[in-house]
Amino acid sequence: MDGRQIMTADEIRRAIIRISHELVEKQAGTEGLVLVGIQRRGVPLAHRIAAAVEDHEGVTLPVGALDITFYRDDLSLVAQQPIVKGTQLPVDLNDRTVVLVDDVLYTGRTVRAAMDALVDFGRPRAIRLAVLVDRGHRELPIRADHVGKNVPTSSDEVVKVALVEVDGEDAVRIERPERPERPERPEPPERPEPPLDRPRTDVP
Repeated sequence: MDGRQIMTADEIRRAIIRISHELVEKQAGTEGLVLVGIQRRGVPLAHRIAAAVEDHEGVTLPVGALDITFYRDDLSLVAQQPIVKGTQLPVDLNDRTVVLVDDVLYTGRTVRAAMDALVDFGRPRAIRLAVLVDRGHRELPIRADHVGKNVPTSSDEVVKVALVEVDGEDAVRIERPERPERPERPEPPERPEPPLDRPRTDVP
């Protein structure tokens, strides 16, 4: 695949810090806030946001992990034996503001599945969404409250987020599948020239 980098490690760090300030401002503080990362890369992002909030507010926010595997509407297309990563929620979600955290917002189906999963664990006062990258192409009426970077993409491109905790580095790249080269069309055979008109011999 052909790829280009759209976020460096430093840009990811600054985006996380900005999101952490936005969360506190929107909540008018930190009271009742819970961060829940969507497995897999949403979880380390949620922990990083919580660490940034602690740096500028001096408050430790509870951070959980949410596995949406069995809530996906495309489960039958994922695998015969899907990999379950586990859900861990450190506090009761009732009457709290839950901020779902994910790496990429695309069609919105992952977020819809995450909201379905959340209500099985309690009734939050509000559910908000924070993502590192919003690439567009929504199929459901879902939008993010906090976005690290909006990236226009085409439907055949792939946005790949790499995080140190999972991938050993911090970067965001856009990759486009290589298109097979079209075979050259053979040149059509030359058409023979029409014969010249022969002089008429029957004319007296």
